[in-house]
Amino acid sequence: MDPTSRPAVVIDNGTGYTKMGFAGNVEPCFILPTVVASNESFLSQPKSSLKGSWAAQHNAGVAADMDFFIGDEALTKSRSSSTYNLRYPIEHGQVEDWDAMERYWQQCVFNYLRCDPEDHYFLLTESPLTPPESREYTGEILFETFNVPGLYIAVNSVLALAAGYTTSKCEMTGVVVDVGDGATRVVPVAEGYVIGSCIKTIPIAGKDVSLFIQQLMRERGENIPPEDSFDVARKVKEMYCYTCSDIVKEFNKHDKEPGKYIKQWKGVKPKTGAPYTCDVGYERFLGPEVFFNPEIYSNDFTTSLPTVIDKCIQSAPIDTRRALYKNIVLSGGSTMFKDFGRRLQRDLKKIVDARVLANNARTGGEITSQPVEVNVVSHPVQKFAVWFGGSVLSSTPEFFASCRTKEEYEECGASICRTNPVFKGMY
Repeated sequence: MDPTSRPAVVIDNGTGYTKMGFAGNVEPCFILPTVVASNESFLSQPKSSLKGSWAAQHNAGVAADMDFFIGDEALTKSRSSSTYNLRYPIEHGQVEDWDAMERYWQQCVFNYLRCDPEDHYFLLTESPLTPPESREYTGEILFETFNVPGLYIAVNSVLALAAGYTTSKCEMTGVVVDVGDGATRVVPVAEGYVIGSCIKTIPIAGKDVSLFIQQLMRERGENIPPEDSFDVARKVKEMYCYTCSDIVKEFNKHDKEPGKYIKQWKGVKPKTGAPYTCDVGYERFLGPEVFFNPEIYSNDFTTSLPTVIDKCIQSAPIDTRRALYKNIVLSGGSTMFKDFGRRLQRDLKKIVDARVLANNARTGGEITSQPVEVNVVSHPVQKFAVWFGGSVLSSTPEFFASCRTKEEYEECGASICRTNPVFKGMY
């Protein structure tokens, strides 16, 4: 059967979580933490204990090599056994450990999606500014190890814009604000092409929000087991946090009606199994506030997210700026806080309006500029917008023609994966 008649496999590898599924679906089949637990006890054994035939040693090595887990299974194994070491293959959006990444893909394809990679085209994602060598490694692994018939490596920001296909009219010009677990990027895209020189990166992301909540709860002396504190902070962030419009008013609200705003977290101590409870108070709104007032979390970086977005658009070509302000798309799990989009639009509008007023005052009212429309787009699938965009694009007939095929790879080598054309279905 021809692979183009089967749905493509779409895998979006993020720093924190990997989303995977088949093209044409509305949501991914699996969302797993991007982590590998491998059994390295064989490597640490003394040579004397491995006496015997060469075959026995070889078999022991192969068994250890096959003994690994990914996702939630990996986290469970590392907690219950000291023989498993955790490895995070992706850091800050870039693959750092290719060996672990290959193992991760192996489990994704065979254990979770349960498909034959030789029968499906693959769409993988990468962050903007990824070096071309990284695309070559990806191509090598998929064509050599998995023997896939075709591969397309897409920039996740372009896919996040494409996720707006079904939610609004198809706009392939816009700014993607991608706030993931390990990196926050502001990426301007014009007609489906990333404007590379204007990309801005912020060293504050979802993991930092979790660390800040963990710090606040620890300083307040909440009764949380130390080994569980980061996990609790992450769950508190996902369940209870929201974005407030005015931080001072919010403090007053919490002080006046603590019963209404303070939540209770109930958990079980992992070692003893004893139940415990703790209060979730100010961190409910202080967590997401680090994007708008970063100085409350760190002195290293103090520029707020709306200011960074404004700088990003101002550095773009002048004829694209109005279109970019009009279509600011949110993507990633850390943009899911309640009212995040509304607060971002309000703060950005303030910056833009102040600039317009300053320009009018500078010219003495002789030249009045048109007001700039600022629009931040939130949609129901923004948590996995990149995956959904990939699912939509790989369902179009143009997708298969744009993929790099196994025949092309065998003829030209891995360098063919360096470029992946923007195809007609994207705009």
